[in-house]
Amino acid sequence: MAFEFKLPDIGEGVHEGEIVKWLVKEGDTVKEDQPLVEVMTDKATVEIPSPKAGTVLKLMYKEGEVAKVGTVLVTIGVAGETAPAPTAKTVVAPAAQPTMAAAAATVAPLRTMNATVPMTAPGTRVLATPATRKLARELGIDILLVAGSGPGGRVTDEDVRKFAADGVSTKTPVAPTPTPSPMPSAASKPTPASVAGVVSMDGREERMPLRGIRKKMSERMHQSKTTAAHFTYVDEIDMTELVKLREQMKPLTEKKNIKLTYLPFIVKACVAALKAMPLLNASLDEAKGDIVLKKYYNVGIAAATDEGLVVPVVKEADRKSLVEIAADIERLATTAREGKLQLHDIQGSTFTITSLGAMGGLFATPIINYPEVAILGVHEIKKRPVVRESGIVVRDIMLLSLSFDHRIVDGYMGAGFCKKIKDYLENPKLLFLEAA
Repeated sequence: MAFEFKLPDIGEGVHEGEIVKWLVKEGDTVKEDQPLVEVMTDKATVEIPSPKAGTVLKLMYKEGEVAKVGTVLVTIGVAGETAPAPTAKTVVAPAAQPTMAAAAATVAPLRTMNATVPMTAPGTRVLATPATRKLARELGIDILLVAGSGPGGRVTDEDVRKFAADGVSTKTPVAPTPTPSPMPSAASKPTPASVAGVVSMDGREERMPLRGIRKKMSERMHQSKTTAAHFTYVDEIDMTELVKLREQMKPLTEKKNIKLTYLPFIVKACVAALKAMPLLNASLDEAKGDIVLKKYYNVGIAAATDEGLVVPVVKEADRKSLVEIAADIERLATTAREGKLQLHDIQGSTFTITSLGAMGGLFATPIINYPEVAILGVHEIKKRPVVRESGIVVRDIMLLSLSFDHRIVDGYMGAGFCKKIKDYLENPKLLFLEAA
């Protein structure tokens, strides 16, 4: 008998996932634990393995569609077996131009918006990201009633918030009597430039879908900037002594095949400062009005990949040696570049560091990795002339920029946190006393 494999509960509050890539096709023979599909959640892209051996009879979703946890992804059986009759699936399809039949089935919008996109008919699913649907649930809004202003009628966070602010009734809309049309209107015909992945007629524009990690990153950055009260404090660090110490230690770590960068030192300095100022190792539970102080120190390291920005996490950084932190960072960076990060690699960070040193520049104002309270930006180490004891000397100088949520951390505290990091990095031997 054919086995219906349902999208499992991945954890961390994940309710649904986008089908990024099928790793098998119908008719393929699969082994137990063989990867079947890549699924993008709000947290990460993960490979879902097959729970049993057999033949793939039916793939229930197309790439780009969104499946809810508990719905059937694929049926597996023996060669020649017939898959069970498909049940109704919950899916968000990729953006597509409406057909005449679809146009007749849509309902009239309850209110006028900038984009006159009709709301989704009852019994179907609206085009929206998992984060947007979660927001609608939190606000008690039936997302079927929200008119979408995004590409292809996609409902955005702003659409949901505006719907809530307008106080529109959540009564089920009544579909109007469809008016047949002998010919589709010119407006309903897709233009080349309006289709994802298609080049415009004159070749001057090309559209590419915003999906996967890059889409999740854009959603999270928008959430952070519109939720946390960002304040950025900038200071300069004399890294001369740390540069010397690192050069002395590099041969020792190279014998262990570990690359020693400046980041492990910065991680240890941050952990020491976080212990002294626990409000920066916290999050805000807005629903309950509580500040949640974290008694563990998981440091996220922002990493750029071809697919977008990811933040793998050095877990329990306070319990690890400098060399262990260096090994963790190297492993996570390699895994991120190869696109093989697992969900546990990017979960649970309490504080984040983003390093822009390789790009040059002076400094940036990083966006907080919400719901964390702060993020530290570190930059290129440059030789600069500075005044020391009435004389000018050349020193290795690095700028750092701390962005923090001013709802929880005030400017004085943020400056004090940077001062502690400065003390440790300018006197790096203190880091080893801290660990003792």
